[in-house]
Amino acid sequence: MSIRHGSWVLVALGMLAFVRSHSARAQGLPAVNLGLTSFVDGGPPAGPGFYFQEYIQFFHADQINDRQGDPVGLPAKPDLDVFVSLNQFLYQSNQEVPLIGGKWGVDVIVPVVHLDLSPGSLPIQDNSGGLGDLVVGPYIQWDPIMGDNGPIFMHRVEFQNIIPTGKYDENYALNPGSGFYSFNPYWAGTLFILPRWEFSYRLHYLWNDANDNPNTPGAVDDTQAGQAVHVNFATSYELLPKQLRAGINGYYLKQVSDAEVDGQSVDGSREQVLGVGPGFVWHISQDDHIFFNAYFETLAENRPEGTRFVLRWTHHF
Repeated sequence: MSIRHGSWVLVALGMLAFVRSHSARAQGLPAVNLGLTSFVDGGPPAGPGFYFQEYIQFFHADQINDRQGDPVGLPAKPDLDVFVSLNQFLYQSNQEVPLIGGKWGVDVIVPVVHLDLSPGSLPIQDNSGGLGDLVVGPYIQWDPIMGDNGPIFMHRVEFQNIIPTGKYDENYALNPGSGFYSFNPYWAGTLFILPRWEFSYRLHYLWNDANDNPNTPGAVDDTQAGQAVHVNFATSYELLPKQLRAGINGYYLKQVSDAEVDGQSVDGSREQVLGVGPGFVWHISQDDHIFFNAYFETLAENRPEGTRFVLRWTHHF
């Protein structure tokens, strides 16, 4: 099912690796879905109806990488902890969309964020905790393509809108909200390679509007984060029939256009990160499921590099 907001490492912190060499701070990417979704992601576990999902995420980083992917040399290491509670409400209809064939649904996410930054020698402050940005996304879910031994492929497309309703103050470099609108559609699918072995993906595109109240030094009117693509990927094997799956999960983010300050591109501002780790899903019943995923990051550029842990509960009413 759908989700957004990976780590609330946003706005300035991801760009601090090269801030020293720029007179104006570029706009970092907002928080996106990095690893919150994983196994059997292409379809709902119990068909049409109402769903609630609770995500608890912990992210820790004590390293910030520069544009070459090397740790920034600082007299003292920064220490960042991010706690996120995502409350997701979904409705999956049983009504087909004319001409398309899939069935419509709607997704609403209300995040709660807590930031704890011990900046060391970094001249930045965090805006503590509060509500993050509201996410609203209509989607279309197609019925599974069936084979002789069960489903072969199932997929979904969602048009997510990230609305800047979260707590934001331009006097702080780190905020629970981003301060600008983003469009983050995705295509998710699950392929059953064998009846008990599946591969899942969720491919996103990210477009960001301008921030008219940025956290920047000097006379800057607006900043705009670059465009990006990011993907979650996972593969799992069913160890206990209809009860337990375990496997490997990961994510990759690549910024594909420069950030801008007052309409001017900032060279060297693109972000990147790869995270990979183990995970499992416990199917308590057809209506209740527990996911756990761990990620260890590498190849980070212009952003923190750390570890991420995600616990998710899915309930079908």
